[in-house]
Amino acid sequence: MSGALDGLLVVSVEQAVAAPYCSARLADAGARVIKIERPEGDFARGYDAYVHGLSSYFVWLNRGKQSVTLDFKQPEDLALLHRLIAKADVLIQNLAPGAADRAGFGSTAMRSLHERLITVDVSGYGDHGPYKNRRAYDLLVQAESGLASITGTEHAPGRVGISATDIGTGMYAHAAVLEALLARQKTGEGRAISVSLFSSMAEWMTVPVLGMDYSAYDWPRLGLTHPFIAPYGVYETGDKVPVLISIQNDREFERLCNGVIDRPGLEKDPDYATNKARNARRDQTNAIVQQSFGAQTFAGLAARLDAAQIAWARVSSVADLSKHPQLKRVSFGTAKGDVSMPALAATYTGEPSRLGDVPTLGQHTDQVRREFAA
Repeated sequence: MSGALDGLLVVSVEQAVAAPYCSARLADAGARVIKIERPEGDFARGYDAYVHGLSSYFVWLNRGKQSVTLDFKQPEDLALLHRLIAKADVLIQNLAPGAADRAGFGSTAMRSLHERLITVDVSGYGDHGPYKNRRAYDLLVQAESGLASITGTEHAPGRVGISATDIGTGMYAHAAVLEALLARQKTGEGRAISVSLFSSMAEWMTVPVLGMDYSAYDWPRLGLTHPFIAPYGVYETGDKVPVLISIQNDREFERLCNGVIDRPGLEKDPDYATNKARNARRDQTNAIVQQSFGAQTFAGLAARLDAAQIAWARVSSVADLSKHPQLKRVSFGTAKGDVSMPALAATYTGEPSRLGDVPTLGQHTDQVRREFAA
């Protein structure tokens, strides 16, 4: 089955996570992605050595691409890049602020030369405002955007344990490229897309911001619980398994009382009948649930929760996820051997069971030089 983006040429001058995430998703859909690396390579190649001696970040985000090494200070290499861009449908870059312009392939200049070109500038803080020239990385923006202030526990802010800022930015960039491609079919013109780590996290933070702006509500750090829904948190079973439940409405609380915690009638008690009442006495509510859960085994509790149609989850480890019965996987190749990873989130009928291979540094440089010779 052909990919939806077969025949599309993407040139991506990229490094790290955000831009490579976007271009990887385009490659998954059949686009030809030429990844431009400095002679020393994308620094993400050296992040770790967990996958056959290769970087886990790099193998995850660079499947299905062609690697070309160029030195933009060399006129012949910059000329080759311009020839590639002239043929490209999409140009992505996430270099340091202003670096693409200084090197001679900034989006404004390239869009003026190529009407159909879609450009994507991925940056830390965007192309406006007092922070536009500031360098940024994932954890820095987690802090600057306020995300860290609502993550963690009452004792201290916390980092989201994965590169949430980079991944979110890459997802926004990917969606914007697809929109631009659809628009180009109608107008014949490309678009200039700008997406930043900060703007991505600022949008994710909309609910806490609205709470602050309109009610002066300061979103608390509560760990694995919710600031205004109860019971919504982690409770330990008698055999020491942490189970998280979420009671979203009063009907669900009634089912919990009668089918799980053996407290029929509690749902009619004015102190617990509504979510506002339960949240007002969160400690007492949690104590009631914990007392019941602590007297049950995990297997028995899971069966009762399912029978009562209560939403719940085991607090799993990474090792648990790796062998989770619900986990789908997909595979691809590297120079050091095959890799199996969690499958892509969005699926469709007839999708490939294997993704493109991860390139070695400069693997396709000679091929591309010949193909795009002056």
